[in-house]
Amino acid sequence: MRYPVFFYPVYMERIWGGRKLAEKYNRKPESDKVGESWEISCHENGMSIIRNGELRGLRLDEAISRYGNELLGSAVYNDSYRKFPLLIKLLDAEDTLSVQVHPADEYANLHENGELGKTEMWYVIDAKPGARLIYGVKEGTDRDSFRHSINQGHPEEHLNELEVRAGDVLYIPAGLVHAIGEGILICEIQQNSDTTYRVYDWNRTDDKGRHRELHIDKAMDVIDFNAKHGSSLPGLKIEEAGGQRIIYVACDYFAMEELRITDKMELIMDGKRFQTLTCIEGDGLIQYDGGQEEISAGSSCLIPASLARVEIRGSCKVIRSFVPDKEDNIIRPLLKMGYTEEDLSLIAGLLES
Repeated sequence: MRYPVFFYPVYMERIWGGRKLAEKYNRKPESDKVGESWEISCHENGMSIIRNGELRGLRLDEAISRYGNELLGSAVYNDSYRKFPLLIKLLDAEDTLSVQVHPADEYANLHENGELGKTEMWYVIDAKPGARLIYGVKEGTDRDSFRHSINQGHPEEHLNELEVRAGDVLYIPAGLVHAIGEGILICEIQQNSDTTYRVYDWNRTDDKGRHRELHIDKAMDVIDFNAKHGSSLPGLKIEEAGGQRIIYVACDYFAMEELRITDKMELIMDGKRFQTLTCIEGDGLIQYDGGQEEISAGSSCLIPASLARVEIRGSCKVIRSFVPDKEDNIIRPLLKMGYTEEDLSLIAGLLES
């Protein structure tokens, strides 16, 4: 298990989906309403199938069963391992999504049959001019006032809107109310969960005149009305040979970086954890001991923990994610490089417990 693993996408039709994934990445989904493409998934609602190498045709969960420690690494695949920790998606919002919220681990485990919670982040790949999304509730909104506005059919007065453009990055911890607006294409890194509580769906119906189910009681249980929200994350920019690395998020569940590669960039692995790569722009070659694999805009792969190092050559932008030991993988190395705690505060979730 010593090569970058690519997967067939799992397409999800959504009432708010469109054709941008097909148009931008030359894909051929059967539906004109594809809202989600699950790029790397080990969830029963959409399981990834390997499309390259000796494991071609194998489900990701089958690969983990055979090569657990070699594939995922000892920091992930150990005595406490329950399920693959991440889910990588591309989201095409031709229309606005429902206003929604996700639970944290404890609530999801208790109320959703042992499911994980769902903390996530969005990288805006593309957005039409003036595109907006919902990002939290307005200051002063409390549980009673928000529920009353939902019952009256106009919660918009409590929703915080944010204009976004390509390159913006947003961190969405469990409990934060949110919704993607129309005309936005997003790469989403999230916990491996498919639990969403819809709060409001703009009173729309499907082609049979039916409203989608809302989950207001559960949503009220998990919304954090004191959650802080701002704008796009600044990230910590680090100049490296062959390009630039920007660390945006390092929470308890995942770290996310953007690699802006102009020539070649080496990725050093610690042998204890896998990484995922999603190319959002350009083309490159992933070179490793034993061969190379092409990576192009719109494609994702999993780098097994057993690969000690890989090098990406080309001109491309790549989203990298992994499950970090925040102290050993990020904080100590950055402090040794001369960065201060003020610098580290630019990374969402890093200095949280």
